[in-house]
Amino acid sequence: QVQLVESGGGSVEAGGSLTLSCTTDVRFFRERCMGWFRRAPRKEREGVAQLYTSGGYVTYADFVEGRFTISSDVAKSTMALEMKNLEPEDTGTYYCAAYRPSYTGCERYIRRDDFAHFGQGIQVTVSS
Repeated sequence: QVQLVESGGGSVEAGGSLTLSCTTDVRFFRERCMGWFRRAPRKEREGVAQLYTSGGYVTYADFVEGRFTISSDVAKSTMALEMKNLEPEDTGTYYCAAYRPSYTGCERYIRRDDFAHFGQGIQVTVSS
């Protein structure tokens, strides 16, 4: 059973920053597509960002608008999402997700159905 463990959530004021982290077993981390999804109150879960843990294939949702940076550290089997200039609309539960692609790289778009594994989620609250 793959476990994805999120950390780093919390509460900030608008314009503030947070960095989320996701760790998993080192045996699972390499050559995987990993990403972040979020679910705001009364909204559907949506993709935020994804990457290929062994390098490249980075995709962001349009609403990120250059405010977030996704990264991976293979040595630490950790993926991170650095979020800056947060807005109240960014409030929600953030989920780490992963899947093993059938080829090198990730799908072009962040699609919920591609991801086989999800973490428990972590809360991010941005106040105005």
